[in-house]
Formats: sequence, C-alpha cells, structure tokens
Amino acid sequence: MSAEPNSAAEAMHEEEALGKAYDTRQLLRLWPYVRPYGGQVALTLLLIVPIFIVEVAPAWIIKTGLNSVISGDTEAVGRVTSLDRLLAPVSGLLTPPAGIASLWWLAGLFLLFMLLSSALQWINMYVMIRTGQAAMRDLRRDVFGHIQRLHLGFFDRYPVGRLVTRCTNDVENVAEMFSAGLVALVGDVIRMLGFAAVLFLEDAHLALLTFLVIPPLALCAVIFRFKVRQAYRLVRVRIARINAYVQENVTGMREVQLFRREARNFAEFEEMNADHRDAWCFSIRYDSVLFAVVEFAQSITVAIIIWKATGIAGIGTLYLFIDLMRRFFLPLRDLSAKYSVMQSSMASAERIFELLDTEPEVNDRPGASSLAERGSDGPCGVVEFENVWFTYSGDRGEATEWVLRDVSFRVGAGERIALVGPTGAGKTTVLKLLNRFYEPTRGRVRLDGVDLRDYTQEHLRRRVAMVLQDVFLFSGTIAENIGLDRADVDPERIRAVAAAVRADGFVEALPDGYEAQVQERGSNFSAGQRQLLSFARALAHGADVLVLDEATSSIDTETETLVRQGIHTLMEGRTALVVAHRLSTIEDVDRIHVLDGGALVEAGTHEELLERDGLYARLYRLQYEVQHKQAAAAAGA
Repeated sequence: MSAEPNSAAEAMHEEEALGKAYDTRQLLRLWPYVRPYGGQVALTLLLIVPIFIVEVAPAWIIKTGLNSVISGDTEAVGRVTSLDRLLAPVSGLLTPPAGIASLWWLAGLFLLFMLLSSALQWINMYVMIRTGQAAMRDLRRDVFGHIQRLHLGFFDRYPVGRLVTRCTNDVENVAEMFSAGLVALVGDVIRMLGFAAVLFLEDAHLALLTFLVIPPLALCAVIFRFKVRQAYRLVRVRIARINAYVQENVTGMREVQLFRREARNFAEFEEMNADHRDAWCFSIRYDSVLFAVVEFAQSITVAIIIWKATGIAGIGTLYLFIDLMRRFFLPLRDLSAKYSVMQSSMASAERIFELLDTEPEVNDRPGASSLAERGSDGPCGVVEFENVWFTYSGDRGEATEWVLRDVSFRVGAGERIALVGPTGAGKTTVLKLLNRFYEPTRGRVRLDGVDLRDYTQEHLRRRVAMVLQDVFLFSGTIAENIGLDRADVDPERIRAVAAAVRADGFVEALPDGYEAQVQERGSNFSAGQRQLLSFARALAHGADVLVLDEATSSIDTETETLVRQGIHTLMEGRTALVVAHRLSTIEDVDRIHVLDGGALVEAGTHEELLERDGLYARLYRLQYEVQHKQAAAAAGA
C-alpha cells in the first residue's frame, strides 16, 4: 500500500510536486484506458500526413502563381527542383482548364486547400479531444469506484480535498495531454520535420543556411526547460497555498465571522494572492523571453532567405521558404504551454495511480459468503469481543500506543449495553471495529459466533446499523434519504418507520411531505430532526444489531425526549450498543461497560455500578452535580 501523508505539510508538498515532462511508466499505465479507442488514436495519427499536405499545398500554389503568372519569371519557372520532381504526378493540377485564367484557377485551388485544411484540422481536434475525454471518463470511473472500495479508516488520514482533486482536476490534466500535450507534440515534430524536408528538396543550400539558427535555438530551449520548471513549481506552490487557505476559511466561515477575523484573513489572503501574482510574473518572464528568442530566430531566417535567395531563386521560392519557415517556428512558440501541460499531466497521472495502487486494509476473505451463512443459525445479533487490542499506528511492540487493551465482553441477542468512559477511552473505536471500519490489531470480534473477517462487508453492513452523532443527509428527498434507493424499502415502509421513530410529525407538516428536498448535509433541518431521520433510515434497513454513537449529545432537552422515544423504538428486538456522554440517557440499558485508557475496567447495571462507587459512580456524580447547578441557576434567573 502506498503511504499516505502524515501531515498537512506533506499533503501540500505532494500537490506541489512537479512530474517529468515525459514519463514512459505513466504513459504505459494510461495505455489500457486509451486502448479501447485505438481506432480513434490511429485516425488522429493518420490525419497528420494529409493535414501536413494541405498545409504545404497553399504555399506551393502561391509559389507557382508568383513565378509563372504574376512575375513571369521564365528562368524560375524553368528551374526544376527535387520538390518539383517529387510533385510531378500532381503538378498538372496547377494547369487551368481551357477558358479559365491561371490566376483565378490558382486562387480557387488555394481556397479549396484552405477549406480542406480547416476541415481536417476540425476532424483531428474533435477526434483527439473526444478520445481523451472518453479515456478519462473510464479513468475517472475507476478512480471513483476505487475510492468507494477503500476502507473507511483510509478517509481518516486522507484529506477529502485531495480525493476530489484526484477525480476532477487531475483527471482533466491527463485529458488535456491528448488535446494540447503529447499528441500535439508528436504532430508538431512530424510537421517540423516535414517542413524541413520540403525546404531541402526545394533548395538544399538555402535550407542549410536557413537552419543554421536551429542549434543555438535548441540550446535556448534546453536552458528554458530547466528555468521554467522552477517557475512553474513556484506557481503551483502559491496556488496550492491559496486553495488550502480558501477551503479552510469557507469551511470555518462561522468562526471567522463570530470572532471578527475578516480583516486579518483578508490581509493574509492579499499577501498570498500577491505572491501568486509574482510567481506568475516570474513564469511569464521566461515565456516572453522564449517567444522573443523564437521571433528573433525567425526574423534572422527571413533575412538569410532574402539575402541569399535574391537574384538566385524566384520570388515564388522566396515566398515558399518564408511561409514554411514561419510554420516551422510556430510550434516552438507554444513550447512553454505544451511543456507545462505535459508536466501537469505526468504529475497528475502519478498521483492518480498512487491512489489506485492504495490497497484497502479491510478486504473480504475468499469464501466469506458461505462462512457467513453458517452463522445464521440460532440467535441473531450476538456480539463478542475476544481479547481485542487495537492501535491506529501499527503494532510496534512495547512502544505501541494502544487505543484498546485486551477488551473482552459479550452482548446477547436482543441485549442493550452502553459504553461509557472519559474522552479517549476507546468507546467509538469499539463501534468502528464492530462495523469493520478497521481490523483488530490482536484478538477477534464475532457476530453470531463468526469472526467478522469471515463475513463479506456487504453482509455485515446490512446486519449492523450505525447512527452517528453527526448525521449525514444526502441531497435529494426525505424519502430517498430514508430508503437510500433500496428496492426492498417501499414508500409504505418509509412512512411506517418514520412514524415509529416519531419523525412523521415534522415530515408530514412540510408542504411536500416525504418528497421535500434536503439541502446539502440537511442544513434545512434541526439537529433533532436530522437525528430522527437517521433513526428512520436505520430502522428501514432491518439490521439486527444497532450501534448508537453519541446520538443525543448535540440536541436540546425538549428534543431529547422525542429522540429518546425514537431510540427505544429503534432498539426493540435488536442487539444495541450505545455510546453516550449523558449518563442519564442510558440508565435503563441491560448492562453498562466502563472503559478507561482503552481497558474495560467495570461492567454492570446502573445501580450495581453506583453501589460499587468506582469510575462510573464518579462520572455520574460529576455530571449530576453539573446538571443540578445548571438547573438551580436557571431557576434563580
């Protein structure tokens, strides 16, 4: 498994990293996504030759027109070059039919080839971009599918923003390689070689003199490559910082406004924004230098052509050289843009495949389904923790920071237990292990006598329902959030479970009832309403083990009464494990397990633990005293 960053700084550095402009390994890994569209790729490559021909043809037509029609240079017309001999089979096209003036005929041919060039360019660009988008659609699908297969513990360490970037920006960067990167570079190289060949066939001596500027220009391009790499890296560093800062501020906008940090944050953003502008100016400086050097080199070639060809070659030959040399230098002007595209594409491909190479830490064992079926006989919902040790950082012997230490307990079918203890005692970790968000480092967790690792994850998640303190609701309707589009959860069942957990009151009061739209993360509902909807969702899916993690900690006392009624309905006939900080909400459970420092230190009923006068009794008295003081203060007010 690829290592994930252990800090925000490492995550930032990964985003800022620049890849090679050409990486064979990444291209080979991209090939399986391009291979299904091999015919389209072949078409774009085959189009390079006809595009080159129709691009050169207008210059040849004008050369002929200038020499034979406009200037009347009989010496130039009589001079036969290697290019003329090569094009002899099609040179008859330049001779007009009877009754049509040569100038009009050549003008018509010129227009025809220009139209053909535009059509072929359009076809080439359309096929190239369509191929890239189709291949990247498949890549994006695989990335998203892989993200969904990763164990939930992975998301505790991997920032959400980076995952979104992998599915969006990085995939788009790779797609851009098809339209403005590698394929365009291949076409440019072939065209430049073709232009050079045409010029040498026309006049080898003049072409040799003209191309004397190419070696120093190539040296400038190499220097540019090293210089501009640092410039682009600086730009990526600055934009990464801006993105992180904006994301943090938007996420924490409530705190920003509450503590009046707008002016300070704006000043910090202004500084980062100015740094980003300066980085771009640094990059633009190299782009402009390269552009100026290419323009200067092109001007020198024109001067050489005019100097050496005057009096030796016809005016048509002069035009042919000047036009084709102009076309030869055009790709060099765009070198910086193509270099940037290739670097971004290769870096994005590397990050995408690093994610795809990340193997889930929680996997289904071969034959897990059949083993799971064996545990279906007898009571359903028996949960057992057997000598469970767990750490998030890996077992390093005595130096390990254990979150759970040799935890063992059993929950019978239909029994309700509570997990209590100080913050960091390991309560929520117990629930995560029961859902197989993580695997125990040592020991085993069983459901109905079967090790959880012998269940498929799909089977286990259908049998264990989890209700969290922070309820997540999807955009869509209330009915869709309760049923989650499962075929076996029909509208009648949705209404029945909502009524069972007392959620029907506020739902039916809405104008659209169960078809009312849920805004992002359920922001148009109160915390208590979201909690009741989560109870309805858990009840609708028929799990026989229920897990509640701080389900009443963020709601007011009045709403808590309604929520507690929903909890009792939800627990009926199910094995239930409840984590709660409000000890008053778990007094009627069958047994309470007290965790401290990752170890199970006490177990018993509410009354038994109070009589024992241990950790639970101290926590209960402390909470009772706080509540008593709050009630007295409210009465005095």
